[in-house]
Amino acid sequence: MSIHGILGEQTTDYPTEYSPETLYPIARSMGRDVIGWHADKLTVGVDWWQAFEISWLNLQGISQVAMARFSIPASSPFIVESKSLKLYLNSINFTEFASWNDVQALIAKDLSACLQAEVQVELFTLNDAASLLVAQPTGICIDDTLAGSTGKIALTEHPDASLLSNDVTEASSERVANNSNQPYVFYSNLLRSNCPVTNQPDWGTLAVSITTDKTFNNANMLRYILSFRQHNGFHEQCVEQIFADLSEHYQPSELMVRAWYTRRGGIDINPCRVSDMALLPAPSRLIRQ
Repeated sequence: MSIHGILGEQTTDYPTEYSPETLYPIARSMGRDVIGWHADKLTVGVDWWQAFEISWLNLQGISQVAMARFSIPASSPFIVESKSLKLYLNSINFTEFASWNDVQALIAKDLSACLQAEVQVELFTLNDAASLLVAQPTGICIDDTLAGSTGKIALTEHPDASLLSNDVTEASSERVANNSNQPYVFYSNLLRSNCPVTNQPDWGTLAVSITTDKTFNNANMLRYILSFRQHNGFHEQCVEQIFADLSEHYQPSELMVRAWYTRRGGIDINPCRVSDMALLPAPSRLIRQ
């Protein structure tokens, strides 16, 4: 039987033997050079990768299944190309392991070697109701901020940080006069960007906690988030771009920017950048993941 259409145009060979060489590193400097901001300030944080198609064999040859979370430090010189990670994980499907700990240790060793940093790996059973629980972002959702405004939101090719400072005529309730000692916490489910490799759309939820004495405007922030809709950038680069732009515009004393991207190929990517590691939140997953 032949399969036609878009899904039948290309085929991928999935390895059936353990193949750590499948992992393909990408230098973080590629994205950070484009941002052109203090690269050292973008190394503070973690990328959480969550995988839902983990499988291997026990010593009886019986398939085992699990979910996993990989914690990659933002200080690592490399990220891993997501499809190469999927192929690597598939390569252990028919490899025998004596224990879950052995699987966890092997994946941690291979990812750490590829990314030249210590990667933490957690495996979660499907039988534990507490495994990778679905959470809800905290703070104010700004997605309806522009509902009553006039004018049309233009599609832009690249993120436009100037939108953060544009004058607006919307209600004053959209302006938040921050207390410099208290964080302003908000989120949006409307983050969209494109994969720079495949040009496929990536959807995510963006959350920000910012402490600044400057006036914050929800409408401007939403316009800025929407300016990413046609941008080609890896998940990590998009979050780092937002972190850099908010840092420059608002001069915050504390800042946390994180995103939960929806799953593709059984894997979702969740970068988080903070001005201080003490601000790092706990990893989590959202309903779209």
